[in-house]
Amino acid sequence: MFRYCTAILLFIFLCAALAAADIVRGTTIRVAPMYVDPDTSSAKLADVDRGREVVFLESSGSDWVKVEAALTEERVVTGWMRNEGLIRATTPDGDKILFGEAVDSEDQATRRNGRRDAAQDAMRLYAEVAEIFPQSPLAGEGMYRSADIRWQIEKADVMSLPSAKEQEPYMRQGMNEEYFKKVMKKFPNTKWAYLAAFHLIDNKLCGDWQGQSKCPQKEAEIYENYAKQYPQSPAAAEALYNAAYRWSALIEIYKTEDNAKKSDEAKAKAIEFAQRTIAQAAQSDWADRAQRLLYMAQQGIPAYGNGD
Repeated sequence: MFRYCTAILLFIFLCAALAAADIVRGTTIRVAPMYVDPDTSSAKLADVDRGREVVFLESSGSDWVKVEAALTEERVVTGWMRNEGLIRATTPDGDKILFGEAVDSEDQATRRNGRRDAAQDAMRLYAEVAEIFPQSPLAGEGMYRSADIRWQIEKADVMSLPSAKEQEPYMRQGMNEEYFKKVMKKFPNTKWAYLAAFHLIDNKLCGDWQGQSKCPQKEAEIYENYAKQYPQSPAAAEALYNAAYRWSALIEIYKTEDNAKKSDEAKAKAIEFAQRTIAQAAQSDWADRAQRLLYMAQQGIPAYGNGD
């Protein structure tokens, strides 16, 4: 009896695995109308936006395919679409086509009169590069860019709330870390994982220092640890500069707290991290900004306060 049940379960598992293997997924690089029948004169069901996932069910000739399309996270519709603009794993250079459409959508989002919801289009398109073409050289960057756009959209909302001014990070709503952590898991030890880790620092930063030393000291240490953990990261110089700026700010903050010793220590730290920034990326904006901080610290010019 046990062997019989085991055989049945194994058969069910194999059937499910074969069914999953037969599923063909794809997406569209244009706004694609969906119809009841494979005919443009039939009733139109919906428009499928760029980057929405579709599952191919059957075809009618070479021009039409029946698909199941996720119009939103909650709404899935089945109907017929024309084949033009549909990208699947077998599409020649499909990863590059998808990535190119994502880049174009991202560019549209930055334009004053750009296409509405172009940022969301780019976010989905980048994600589909990694989803449909997981072995593509563009997969890691696609997943990272998708997560980055989602993060920036959420960050704009979070920072518009009154809680964004709270001193402690836990007093405000944070951005969803799931997508950046997925990048770090799927593409470890890559520049995309390092950049994802850098963005996660946002959720650890204070909203307002309120002129106290606790926040900038904590943040300086966070950036120091990042630069130490990811010295090869494209964001390493920025992390070092951020640490240098916070130590520069602490020079004056400690003075207001009547702690001359810590003020002197902060000055030494500010100089150290400014110099490290310059050494990390000599030909960069971060190095130039660090040179400014270095000069100000050495000359006793406050880097924080008086509206700075």
